Amino acid sequence: MAEAMKWYAIHTYSSHENKVKTAIEKGLEGTELEQHVGKLLVPLRKAFIVREGKRVEQERKIFTSYVFIEADLTPQLRTYILGIAGVTKFLGQSKDHKDPIPLDEEEVNRLLGIADREKEPGKMFDFMPGDMVKVTTGPFTDFEGVVQKVADDGQKLVIDVTVFGRRTPVELNASQVEILKK
Repeated sequence: MAEAMKWYAIHTYSSHENKVKTAIEKGLEGTELEQHVGKLLVPLRKAFIVREGKRVEQERKIFTSYVFIEADLTPQLRTYILGIAGVTKFLGQSKDHKDPIPLDEEEVNRLLGIADREKEPGKMFDFMPGDMVKVTTGPFTDFEGVVQKVADDGQKLVIDVTVFGRRTPVELNASQVEILKK
């Protein structure tokens, strides 16, 4: 039966992801529907924030309001999941299309971290908003600043630097900065 299992995205109320995941796990425990469910996932990533001048690590949800489930989605299982408090719908459901649409294999692999993440070998950048960085090339060389935004899978950064006593946002490539170890 494992061949029939596909990944689906369950849309939940904001900040109900873990409650929904727990409700599904506990509610299916010991029932015949339990065999139709593989993995349940609320994807998290590590983020750093600055609190009282100290860099603090915390986990953040990658996809807020979503729980991912690997399942052989029978009508009974779908009805059970939709009846859980905090669940709004399955991704892909609409008035015209009642059945949820399974996720593509490529999306699932990326979600599980299996996908080949490197676009250019040796060019992976992992900057987070709040990181202290030093500019290494370009017109702002040797300026230090704080990362405000990260875009294009970490390739582009918006950094606040101090120019003539004023904070100025500057957009740079990730290859133009290095993280400061403090």
